[in-house]
Amino acid sequence: MHTAEIAAQVTAAAQELLQIGAVKAGQVLVVGCSTSEVIGDKIGTAGSMKVAEEMFAALIKVTEAHGVFLAIQCCEHLNRALVTTRDAAEKYGWQEVTVRPVQHAGGAMATAAYENFVEPIIVEAISAHAGLDIGQTLIGMHLKRVAVPVRLSESKIGEAVLTAAWTRPPLIGGERAKYPR
Repeated sequence: MHTAEIAAQVTAAAQELLQIGAVKAGQVLVVGCSTSEVIGDKIGTAGSMKVAEEMFAALIKVTEAHGVFLAIQCCEHLNRALVTTRDAAEKYGWQEVTVRPVQHAGGAMATAAYENFVEPIIVEAISAHAGLDIGQTLIGMHLKRVAVPVRLSESKIGEAVLTAAWTRPPLIGGERAKYPR
């Protein structure tokens, strides 16, 4: 599969999730991505900077058009820290950490984000409003409670399994409680 096709899949998935989840301007989309899985290899074995750069370009285009902040999860070697912008970190009070992702310590996608964001920083953890997990990278730790799984039109990006979720506040109060729609 060509990178243009992969970028088109990412664009469609991000747009669909933002719509289904009613993600508002100023909220956060977290993305975890194994480019190894996207190209059909085992996670962590064959990352592709070319694929990562195309995917990041697609994601930033969608998120900027919706006024949504983007955060890209690093791989396990950086403890799943995230690359985002200083503006997002300041708005949400996220703790900045000192590291620079590279392809084999952070992952190709995080490296592409770090190299292409305006004023990129690394933060330790976030609570995002929606997320795309491309290649089973386990983004759940970076989603707000309560995550609502979404079945998107696309179930894969390239060869990687795609999982998506938006979040909502917890429902409290029991069986007699009333909830706004």
